[in-house]
Amino acid sequence: MTLPCFTVARRFDVHAHLPFLIDAEQVGWIRSTDMPLLARWPDVFDIDGKRVSLSATFDTVDLLSAALGSVIGALAAEGRIPGWRNETYAIRNAFDAPPLAYIERAASCFFGTMTYAVHLNGVVEYMDDAARKGAPQLWIARRSETKATDPSMLDNVVAGGIGWGFSVAETIVKECWEETGIPEEIAARAVAGRTAHVLQSLPEGTQAEQIFIYDLALPADFAPRNQDGEVGEHLLARIDEVARWIEEGAMTVDASLATLDCLLCRRWIDEEACEGVEPLFAPPVLE
Repeated sequence: MTLPCFTVARRFDVHAHLPFLIDAEQVGWIRSTDMPLLARWPDVFDIDGKRVSLSATFDTVDLLSAALGSVIGALAAEGRIPGWRNETYAIRNAFDAPPLAYIERAASCFFGTMTYAVHLNGVVEYMDDAARKGAPQLWIARRSETKATDPSMLDNVVAGGIGWGFSVAETIVKECWEETGIPEEIAARAVAGRTAHVLQSLPEGTQAEQIFIYDLALPADFAPRNQDGEVGEHLLARIDEVARWIEEGAMTVDASLATLDCLLCRRWIDEEACEGVEPLFAPPVLE
């Protein structure tokens, strides 16, 4: 079975994009149709038809960030970069690499730069409940209808981008509290799964993202309570319900991959039903 998330997570046409470079290192993808927008700043971008590079005259992280920031502000004012977040992301091709520049989170898709996120599966196994033993469930969140991306879609109980200056562990604690009211002492018990890689075209640009997946065992009497207004509701769902939502495309691509990692690792679903998922846990290879 080919699930919708398998196709969408790698729905990217390399021929419709140009590589985006900083100091000769590719850091993103820019749509060919957006080239005329960037050509208005010849002092900032070097465009030769095969690539887009930040001008070598900007030779420090601060200067690169300032040059990008002026362009991003203008494009956002024109509606070309929607969903302004007031969050800083670092442009870097590996999570532990030093930043090449800093960028407003909303602009990361326009420039197709690598972003990093944490997705956490909230697992309830009812180990002490004889009546429900053997019937594990997952807490699922429905995104607020006002979210800039994927409004009202189903999501993991905790999911969030990793802003500059935050570690994975710090992000887990932060997002656990903001999205579900999970206290730090419980959030700290999260267990790492695999890392999923998404490279997909979106209306606002390109999502190039590494998703750090975690599972967290939650007490049977725990009920999530959203703190930041970004979740519409929480659902405690059976495994068969969650699998159906993934199959129907009711969950976000990111959440689908994170949930499948949990279900497969725990052998709660048949691996044969998920043929094609394994490559999504490796970086994409572009021809």
